[in-house]
Amino acid sequence: MPTYTTYDGTELAYRVEGSGEPLVVWPGGPARDPAYLGDLGGLARAAHRALVIPDPRGTGASPAPADPTAYAAVRLVDDLEALRAHLGLDAVDLLGHSAGGSVSLLYAARHPERIRRLVLVTPGTATVGLDVTDEEWESRAALRAGEPWFAEAKVALDADDGTPATRQAMSPFLYGAWTDAARLHAASDDQQRNREGTRGFWAERPDPEQTRRVLGEMTAPVRVVVGELDLMPGPELGDQLAGLFPDGRSVVQPGAAHFPWVDDPALFARLVVETLAV
Repeated sequence: MPTYTTYDGTELAYRVEGSGEPLVVWPGGPARDPAYLGDLGGLARAAHRALVIPDPRGTGASPAPADPTAYAAVRLVDDLEALRAHLGLDAVDLLGHSAGGSVSLLYAARHPERIRRLVLVTPGTATVGLDVTDEEWESRAALRAGEPWFAEAKVALDADDGTPATRQAMSPFLYGAWTDAARLHAASDDQQRNREGTRGFWAERPDPEQTRRVLGEMTAPVRVVVGELDLMPGPELGDQLAGLFPDGRSVVQPGAAHFPWVDDPALFARLVVETLAV
């Protein structure tokens, strides 16, 4: 795998899917091996782009840091900036998924001039101070009440203890349909996740209001792709997030949840291609 040197001299790995103009893809988890992204539903072929997918610290082929504060989202922003410089890009087309959306938002706030297009796929929103109420959370969960797995998964969802067993039990909520493909994708979560990296992701918390102010002046187009059935963010929160940007828009993938390329690969790729056309 190719590597790049980040701000503290560490060599970090990345992979490239496809060929063409680069689209940098920052993965979520946080601290989950980017293998979970697969090829994003064939996005490289559909978009005729080279997907540049880094292995953040302590995941994939990248080493774990000696200092665990390097796992913090604000420090990962520095790694992302080092990758941009390594690629020789004046400005990037950036896609962030889930917690990778949080890193992407922080990157855009710190380096707005380096963003050409920003695509946020089922992104985390804590960096800009957006959240759902308990009532909204319950309402989102209730959308799946007719599913045969609902009762058992809801117990796990309510437990919210962060253990691998609980996360596996509530996994059906993360997919639009609990298919064989969804089960296989969910089963890999525990093996792919760096727990220390997950804990360290919010070791430093930037000021959401300051982040929002900067993003509110960013002129680059921003598209937020959310799943119709996702718990967080749902379509309403997607609209709120998109509304923070002068050129922001939210796109809903019908029947999808937190991993929309698993639910419907072709539709997901088409929606992202359309967002990149602006």
